Amino acid sequence: MSSVTLTNGRSFDAGADETLLDAARRQGLVLEHSCRTGRCGVCKAPVLAGETRRLGSEEALTAVEQAQGLVLTCARAAVTDVSLGIGDLGRLAEIRVRTLPARIDSLEVVATDVLLVVLRMPPGTSFDYLPGQYIDVIAPSGARRSYSLAGAPRADGKLELHIRQVPGGELRAWWFGTAKANDLLRFEGPFGTFHRRDKALVTIFMVTGTGYAPARAMLQELTAQNVTGPVWLYWGGRRPADHYDSVQFPRLDLHYVPVLSRAGVDWQGRRGYIQEAVLADHHDLSGTAVYACGSGAMIHSARERLQAAGLPAGHFYSDALVASN
Repeated sequence: MSSVTLTNGRSFDAGADETLLDAARRQGLVLEHSCRTGRCGVCKAPVLAGETRRLGSEEALTAVEQAQGLVLTCARAAVTDVSLGIGDLGRLAEIRVRTLPARIDSLEVVATDVLLVVLRMPPGTSFDYLPGQYIDVIAPSGARRSYSLAGAPRADGKLELHIRQVPGGELRAWWFGTAKANDLLRFEGPFGTFHRRDKALVTIFMVTGTGYAPARAMLQELTAQNVTGPVWLYWGGRRPADHYDSVQFPRLDLHYVPVLSRAGVDWQGRRGYIQEAVLADHHDLSGTAVYACGSGAMIHSARERLQAAGLPAGHFYSDALVASN
């Protein structure tokens, strides 16, 4: 058993055959993470001292990052005592991951390839999560896929998901052909560390496709907290139908900017990529917090471009959508 020390002074023991991420969670500490498969890169951490070994894929790490001593905590185990250049996320440690039953309350096609699903749990069942987190849905076949929660916690306890139809996806035929209201399923969660930080900063959401779902949950949270500062939402897509929600948050000082990368001649809005739109609108990013959810390519590009333009490294939070449907 090795000891792992974090920059904020917290420490935990880690076995030789468990990931650093799992070892921390086992002892009540939550490290930054999202997909838990080595594909999104959210759990990158510099190893300041000690030796680790790889247990799983680290495809999200570039050769330069590996040379710099970065590892993915979801894919690495401690070989010796280790010091990591990250802290834990105390707010998330109070939230317990659980497996619960639920029934499909309703299904609604909101775009040709997007389904809005509402789940209801048994009476008296509670489920705690932070807006921005996700759950793993376990279909009757046993297949498991991850979906962001598309709303802040509701008084009736129901959960909303925005599900995109992915060609070849294992659950595609079930969601878009077989699933119906009142069907029983199970889900596990919440997972991920994508959530709002308590910082008095201008807030910018950058989302593509159903990456809008966790942003919607956080926008609802901001509304409930009566936040008065400016909030920006950049929602990227290829065609107008990709903006499948009306984006109504009248109590927020919300600036909504829909952006299309393959707009037709009749499109009167912004064109191109959302990172370019953000850079065009915001010349001083020093007092800004950015929350990005979408493809890994968008997140990687946005992080590099915005930090080069002055966004502090600690003010960029992301959740990469990996193919799962």
